Amino acid sequence: MAQISRLQATLLIAAFVLCTAASVRAAAAPVSVRVAYPQLNGAVIPLWTIQEARLDRPYGVDFKPIYIPGGSRLTQTAVSGDVDIAMTGGAVINAILSGADLMYVALQVPTYAFSLYGRPEVKEVSDLRGKTLGVITKGAASDHASIALLRAHKMTQKDMKVLYFSRQQDALAALDKGIVNAAVLSAPTTLMARRLGYKQVVNIGSLKLPYTFIGAAVSRSRAAQHPEVIKAFLQAFMAGIKASKDQPELAKKSSARHFASQDAEIAEEAYNSFVPLFPRVPYVTDEAVRGTLAATDHPKAAGADPKMFYDNRFLQELEASGFVKELYGTK
Repeated sequence: MAQISRLQATLLIAAFVLCTAASVRAAAAPVSVRVAYPQLNGAVIPLWTIQEARLDRPYGVDFKPIYIPGGSRLTQTAVSGDVDIAMTGGAVINAILSGADLMYVALQVPTYAFSLYGRPEVKEVSDLRGKTLGVITKGAASDHASIALLRAHKMTQKDMKVLYFSRQQDALAALDKGIVNAAVLSAPTTLMARRLGYKQVVNIGSLKLPYTFIGAAVSRSRAAQHPEVIKAFLQAFMAGIKASKDQPELAKKSSARHFASQDAEIAEEAYNSFVPLFPRVPYVTDEAVRGTLAATDHPKAAGADPKMFYDNRFLQELEASGFVKELYGTK
């Protein structure tokens, strides 16, 4: 009986060890995070760099990048809960004004990173009067950029016809076919436009107008239920921003893969246009939100408090914990 008891004890210990090991493995398994983005441009470089170098795994998350063309369509997907994080722009502001349970937790491009490219008849912004302008998605970043640009030149979209497209490539094709006289484009589509012989009319980004060009939007309920996942996402995302700045070849390699092009100049255009805009810590600012509110035609925009659209506490907690200093190797 004593030998049987020892055998039983041994089996019980073995079973306990196996169960414990399985539990540890389960606990260590990274949390899958569906991260969607609306356009193939340089704003997405940190996300692509993270995927290329697996920078998310050390923080216990596994990013699943998803391309959903158009900021408004992507925002609707985020509202429905089909993605966990929406890397998108001003369409989120419109959605929140309409009652969506969303908020920004980071903002990596705080200004309009667009340029206006035109056919020969459009040499300056005022030449758009009576002509046709192409933008990407009504109520999203490209649309807002056109509104802000026109306002700076004492014009509105009513002074012209505006056509909306889902993708940058579609707007460029319309420009090339003469369907539109000018288009609001971002890098690297800007390079493709120049190769086709079109000239930049104005660099809207050079105006330094505050705007929520692209940031990380999540549902408030998801953030309340899984705050540690949000912080892990932000840790990995800041690691991606740092890697994009410190390792340009890695960032360009990841971009080229998603642009499906071996053309080095395309990745270079995207990198040079966007990476200098990325902040070390991607806080959302009142100024950027106000800039978006000023560009939207939503009836509730005028009286909205900028702070209702974002929550910086996750980034603040990470910075207070010493994470940013550790990431950048500063004391």
